[in-house]
Amino acid sequence: MNIFEALRESHDRQRTYADALIQTSGDTPERAEAYKRLKSELQAHETAEERHFYIPLMEFDNGVDLSRHAISEHHEMDEMMETLDETEMSSPSWLATAKKLSEKVHHHLKEEEQKFFQMAGKLLSDTQKDALAGQYLKEFDEQLKQAS
Repeated sequence: MNIFEALRESHDRQRTYADALIQTSGDTPERAEAYKRLKSELQAHETAEERHFYIPLMEFDNGVDLSRHAISEHHEMDEMMETLDETEMSSPSWLATAKKLSEKVHHHLKEEEQKFFQMAGKLLSDTQKDALAGQYLKEFDEQLKQAS
């Protein structure tokens, strides 16, 4: 498995969780569980991805802007999750923020898969792609355990 395949597995889960979240309503156990799953997945993924995908890409001149852009989008998602944490789940503004978060997640994943992966594929060697996958998955699992 290479880094792109490893990242895509988490991307697929993120899409599923983001879609499930905005189907929920009110302050319900379903909404709380859907949000918890999405938040844990996003946070573990962001940390592992930044350390084992974006930081290595920043060693290349044409990987710097791309990495900065992606990391800034991670930050935007973190801010939305902070807003959700501070808002009553039953309020209309909670769902509005959750929808924005879901849209940002979908936008970010599409951009990574259609744009960033192509550029990264040209910058990283096959050996690096395979090694980064192992490092990413190990970090991801550690982060996910800390979140739960």
